[in-house]
Amino acid sequence: MIEEIDAEVAEKKNLEKNRLLFKRYVLFFLMLFLLGGSFWGGYERGKKTVGQAEKNVALDSAIVSNKNPTSAENIDFSLFWKVWDLLKEKHVDKDKLDAQKLVYGAISGMLRATGDPYTDFFDPKQNADFSDSIEGSFDGIGVELGVKDNILTVIAPLDGSPAQKAGMRSGDKILKVGGQAIADLTVDEAIGLIRGKKGTSVVLTVLHQGERDTADITVVRDTIEVHSINVSFKDGDIAYLRISQFSDNTDREFDEAMNQIIAKKSKGIVLDLRDDPGGLLDKAVNIASRLITKDQIVVSEEDNTGKKESLHTSGGDKLSALPIIVLINEGSASASEILAGALRDDRGVKLVGEKSFGKGCVQQLINLPGGSSVKITVAKWLTPKGDYIMDKGITPDYVVELTKDDLDNKRDPQLDKALEALRGELE
Repeated sequence: MIEEIDAEVAEKKNLEKNRLLFKRYVLFFLMLFLLGGSFWGGYERGKKTVGQAEKNVALDSAIVSNKNPTSAENIDFSLFWKVWDLLKEKHVDKDKLDAQKLVYGAISGMLRATGDPYTDFFDPKQNADFSDSIEGSFDGIGVELGVKDNILTVIAPLDGSPAQKAGMRSGDKILKVGGQAIADLTVDEAIGLIRGKKGTSVVLTVLHQGERDTADITVVRDTIEVHSINVSFKDGDIAYLRISQFSDNTDREFDEAMNQIIAKKSKGIVLDLRDDPGGLLDKAVNIASRLITKDQIVVSEEDNTGKKESLHTSGGDKLSALPIIVLINEGSASASEILAGALRDDRGVKLVGEKSFGKGCVQQLINLPGGSSVKITVAKWLTPKGDYIMDKGITPDYVVELTKDDLDNKRDPQLDKALEALRGELE
């Protein structure tokens, strides 16, 4: 957070920082990188909320409205205070109870009761860890996590990460951490068990997709340096452009790669979004603006009233005339699905690979007093043609599986098909 130099100036800077960093996160699902989190978004909602009610209130002085806003019934909040008093009176270690931790736990439990795995609370430590993770360097195993079928699931290991080197793959179900079952934990509680300092190790019990038996995988934590863009050239005139995530520097790195593609006079692009778990929404919009002509819809959001708002390409579309084929798989989530959907709907670009993850909701991160924050699902997002992809994902035009045998023998039939399809368009 910005240090106080002057109360008024600091407040303005704080609000502006929140607006820039958090109002356009789409979660992707949680932008955790194993370490906090994933794709956080929203528009102006919450900008007005940040800063309101930011004063400490003694528990004994708190006033709670009992009126349920969705019905005529009253909710009896006295039950909460009754249990609070019983805990203070009867717990065997009542003198050791931490009131602040109890409050944090109560908030977390309330949000968990929504049944929405993307609505969550970050205590000050978790919030600080998240802030570190979006700056591009952190200690952990380097994997993006989400929830699928109510099970903690690997969306994608980051390129070159300890998790990837240890053999973790997209679609892996994590059942235990260090021998402890995590079925009843929130995503962030499970992450708290997985994360740790560089050089330490963690044993994850996972179920690989398509297999019946679980496997214990030991991963040694390391410092994860996040780089988003890699470009190389196939047969001299085809650009192979990989985006591994959408973070703070992704659009700057993309522009550098774009200049190389232009300098090489490439005839077409294979855009690889496989195992890209998402990230910052505004970065996805910026990249779409390089690939799609100006004023085209990239993504639309629909809130709980049915109101829709759309984000459009802003220009600078230096690559919009080049033929493109996009690679996706089940590790493609959130921002990468937005970009793939926009290219498909706006330009008729063909998609190759496997069905994407299906992360189609928007979260807003709101800073709270004392260094904590809350992340709330505030909207669904749609592709330019109005497709909701939540849970169902995006099905590619050319479905090509990548098998374990392919991985073991370093074959990539998905990339081969993408190159073949692009050559067909160039003929």
